[in-house]
Amino acid sequence: MAPSLRIEISLEAQRLRLVKGEDVICEYPVSTAKNGPGEQSGSECTPRGRHQIRAKIGENAPAGAVFIGRRPTGEIYSAKLDEQNPQRDWILSRILWLSGLEPGINRFGVVDTFWRYIYLHGCPDNLIDGEAGSHGCIRMINSDIIELFDQVSTGIEVLIY
Repeated sequence: MAPSLRIEISLEAQRLRLVKGEDVICEYPVSTAKNGPGEQSGSECTPRGRHQIRAKIGENAPAGAVFIGRRPTGEIYSAKLDEQNPQRDWILSRILWLSGLEPGINRFGVVDTFWRYIYLHGCPDNLIDGEAGSHGCIRMINSDIIELFDQVSTGIEVLIY
């Protein structure tokens, strides 16, 4: 049986690794929640534990495509667009929507990762600076999320620790 592919995300290191068996295929910088780890709905924290990719959104969208409510707006991110919309939490290029696998920890009720709308997604590249700064999601550089998106499928495990 071939070794399975999985994603590991270190909150402390602000790094994501794509792993096959014991081999690291690639590694990327990320930005997780400014509020730190946590599972509670409304906390704006990044949930820990075992998850899976439940949905892939944005295949073939251009780099920098803007999403609101998981739908493309038709806009492409730019500094000018950012200046015109300073309140936006930018979700760009691709979305990997997570679902928890551990009942009572990150699945069901007030700790449900899927219903908290926790994603891996692109963001303005300058926001990936080694610091936690998101509202709970895992932010990535646009070229990195596109590369990762193309290598993974729904159902693969995502471990956040």
